[in-house]
Amino acid sequence: MIRPFAACLILSLTGAVSAEERPIFDAHIHYSHDAVQLVPPQQVAKILRDAGVRKALVSSSDDNGTQLLLAAAPDIVVPALRPYRRRGAINTWMHDDAVIRYLEENLARNTYHAIGEFHAYGDDIKTPVVQRMIELAKERNLLLHHHGDRAALDLIFETWPDARVLWAHSGFADPVDVVDALDTYPRLWADLAFRSDMSSRGTLEPEWLSAFQAHPDRFMVGTDTFAPERWYYVGPHAEFSRTWLELLPDYIAEGIAFANAEKMLSQK
Repeated sequence: MIRPFAACLILSLTGAVSAEERPIFDAHIHYSHDAVQLVPPQQVAKILRDAGVRKALVSSSDDNGTQLLLAAAPDIVVPALRPYRRRGAINTWMHDDAVIRYLEENLARNTYHAIGEFHAYGDDIKTPVVQRMIELAKERNLLLHHHGDRAALDLIFETWPDARVLWAHSGFADPVDVVDALDTYPRLWADLAFRSDMSSRGTLEPEWLSAFQAHPDRFMVGTDTFAPERWYYVGPHAEFSRTWLELLPDYIAEGIAFANAEKMLSQK
């Protein structure tokens, strides 16, 4: 049975994307336990399809949501494994030894392309739990999807210099600082989830334009459905992304919309 909230959500996002509209690879999707309770995976898959999201990097708290959505939309879902069994662990998981067993068991059971999104700041990276998580990613050559600051990012690459890292929300840093990080680490990519500062009143912000020109192959879009109500915004976010991407040269826009995420995941 679909609850009233879920019914409203589904009705608010109907209407398929037209063939002419730019396809999207959404690099920041979660389908966590509270969303699973509200909206069935088949309806979530429809929301993604109607928004023109052709691929999505999906991680969930717990992993059950990712597996359910993968079964419903195997052509869309690129599965990633979060180190969280429930929402609300973002500040404590790195001190919980049980996380390692959770990661190891799921990695043995299922196929993933990334570990994350995980939250870690500064010296959090030095904790035994995070170090073991990075080791597990290294053993399997998995992407790390990191939500945190530059200090933590530096420590990830210090731990594993050849890591592939997707920096969630580009660290909520200014464009010039994002560019500095991309200059420093050739195997770093930047997602733009939960950001709207790229454009204003129909024009691109100059610092962001410079960033996209400097690294046209390293940025990607994402919605960040961190809570059930964020599923309202998958369609509108895709449209918002298409609008500001139209302000860029087509080769840059195509990369940010879709191709960069595909290339990031195909690199080894």
